[in-house]
This record gives sequence, C-alpha cells and structure tokens, in this order.
Amino acid sequence: MTDAQTTPQTFSLAQDLELALALADAADAISRARFTALDLVVTTKPDRTPVTDADQAVERAIRGLLATHRPADGILGEEFGTDGSTQRQWIIDPIDGTAGFLRGIPIWATLISLAVDGVPVVGVVSSPALGKRWWASLGGGAWSNDERMPDAAPTRLRVSGVESLAAASLSYNSIQQWDQAGHLDALVSLSRQVWRTRAYGDMWSYMLLAEGHLDIAGEFDLQPYDMAALAPIVQEAGGVFTSASGEPGVWHGSALATNGLLHEATLAVLNPAAIAAP
Repeated sequence: MTDAQTTPQTFSLAQDLELALALADAADAISRARFTALDLVVTTKPDRTPVTDADQAVERAIRGLLATHRPADGILGEEFGTDGSTQRQWIIDPIDGTAGFLRGIPIWATLISLAVDGVPVVGVVSSPALGKRWWASLGGGAWSNDERMPDAAPTRLRVSGVESLAAASLSYNSIQQWDQAGHLDALVSLSRQVWRTRAYGDMWSYMLLAEGHLDIAGEFDLQPYDMAALAPIVQEAGGVFTSASGEPGVWHGSALATNGLLHEATLAVLNPAAIAAP
C-alpha cells in the first residue's frame, strides 16, 4: 500500500464538498444515459427490491473515484456494502428511486454524503432527470441549482416559516410503508391535523421541504444511504431531521424532517404514547 492508503489525510469541508459534487457529475453522466434506455437490465435483490445496471455502474464509478481521491476513507453503498473506515465514511445511494427510474418516472437522484464519526457533514442530491441538484456542508448553508438556468447563481435554501400543523403541508411517501411499519393510525391522525397531504416520494419530499415548499416529510423502512445526503441539506436550510420517534441521526430506520417550528408538534402526534408516559 502507498502512504496515501495507510495514512489518514486532513481535508476541509470545502474540499470534501467539491469532491462530492464531482462524484455527482460522474454519476449523472452514467444515470442520464441509462434513463429510459431500452436495454436497461433489471434484476431483483434478495430483499425483493429492484436493481438496474445503472445503479451498479454509478456506484462502481463513485467507488473508483474515491479510491483515487480519498483512499483512506470508508464507503457504505447500497449496492456493494461497506468497506474501510467508519471514521470518515462516504455513504452512497447510486439511484434513489430505482422503482421510478426503471418505469421512466423522473423523480430519482444520486445521493452522496460524507459522514464523520457517523454524522453526515456533506450532502449532495443530484437529479439529472429533473435538471436539479441540491447540496450542503456543515456550516456552509444549503444550496441548489437548476440546469434550465445555467448562468444563474446557486440559490440558497430556506425552510418555510409555517408555525401550525393546521397550515402545514405534509408528504408521507407511501401509505403502504406506514402501514407495514405499524404507524398507519399515526399517519391518519397527522393527516387530519394538517392542511394538505401528498406523497411526492423518495428524495424529492425532503428537497421540497428544504426549499420551503413543504413543511413536514417522513417515512419508514429506510437505510442510512437513503437519508445521509438529505439530512445536512435539510438542517443547513434551517430544518430538523430525526427519526420518526425523535432520535437524532440517520441510523434508526426512519426519517422525520420538518421546518423545525413543527417538529415537536409532529412528534407528539406520531408518538402519543411516548408523550403521555410519565
């Protein structure tokens, strides 16, 4: 092994974010070309979820670039598992929204995050089919750009200022998902208290929240690679990102993101027994 492979190196968050954006460029070049391709290869993983040749090609490309540019860092990827250190760990979902991707639905993205000691400090969500990208680094704010306006400066993101559930817009991703997790009654209860409900799905709910267009987003049956890139963007936009039961971080199998003003009220509806406990 070379010294670079054995000796930890120090990088600034700006350098790590720059690399994450370059990884997203490489990922987009692959996924954009395979979206709606007639020869797309689709197989089923042991957990019965679909995977395409594009998912695998994107993750391989990202892993190859990380091996060159961050050889001492670890990787957690959806398709090829965990390698190396967890102190500095790149967490990758090569195509979030594979089910939509293979059906020609444009709501999908590559999710790229760097977590330090388990805390995501950089997040990039790149959605070439929507022509948008969102990114954030700890303390650096959350930003987005739009391919339809290539000369425009990046837009700084800010969550909404909605203060009451009665005025809030909620995206819940999937009724089946909440039902299978045993939380359908909580979802129905929350839906009765908010102004509007929709199921935008996958990463898009959280990006709409970071942009201030939604106020609450949540779902169950998640892995860290589903959430790690989302959390810094929501948080740097002024929001709060926890599990559905209020635990911090992306390691608890569920997500609840809000504009912050509504977080405690939402948790109280989703976890009434916990609130009532002495």
